[in-house]
Amino acid sequence: MGTLYIVPTPVGNMEDMTFRAVRILKEADLILAEDTRTSGILLKHYDIRNTLMSHHKFNEHGTSAGIVARLLAGENVALISDAGTPGISDPGFFLVREAVRAGVEVQCLPGATAFVPALVSSGLPCDRFAFEGFLPQKKGRQTKLESLKDEQRTMIFYESPYRLVKTLQQFAEAYGGERQVSVCREISKIHEESVRGTLDEVVAHFKEHEPKGEIVIVLSGCPAKEHPVKEAKEHKPKTDRL
Repeated sequence: MGTLYIVPTPVGNMEDMTFRAVRILKEADLILAEDTRTSGILLKHYDIRNTLMSHHKFNEHGTSAGIVARLLAGENVALISDAGTPGISDPGFFLVREAVRAGVEVQCLPGATAFVPALVSSGLPCDRFAFEGFLPQKKGRQTKLESLKDEQRTMIFYESPYRLVKTLQQFAEAYGGERQVSVCREISKIHEESVRGTLDEVVAHFKEHEPKGEIVIVLSGCPAKEHPVKEAKEHKPKTDRL
């Protein structure tokens, strides 16, 4: 019986690939990629020439059975996504579930995941946190925001740069403009940047500076004991640029 390997890929800098990840991809009988064009660039960079097959959220229900059959027949299969760890706001869960149900060994390699560096560098508590991924765009969005109102753990969200300001404004309306937040974008890339401050301050910053790139929002949880919201301070949020 073969093994299904879940292989994280860089979220930005190509050097974030691990030695083990490169070896597994070179040795696998089949590599499953979310977008073969995107992954093809990474594989070419590391001179990986194995068979590449498209596997994404629109076809995973139709392809997973055949992949599991190949695993049961003894082939080793590696699953990658466009960036980061498959299954974390990316395709992967369905295939892993089907493989586990069939008794196939599943190994997930340690590696890049965008929210971890964003959380650790935020300056907000990271001993306990709630990963929320992408919020619903329309239906259920307000209900989701309301359900997190009393969440005391640090919360992590993924967001598009085109919806960032709107989302931060909705957070301010739901939780108060003084709630602390860190917005990290372009993690491990040349223009990596973290903007920290209150929601009101960070909203003001991104209204003046159009956000670009991949976005991770790290929002502080609800204080155990709420205090009256004070008038927003008139100073710019702290920005770290690498």
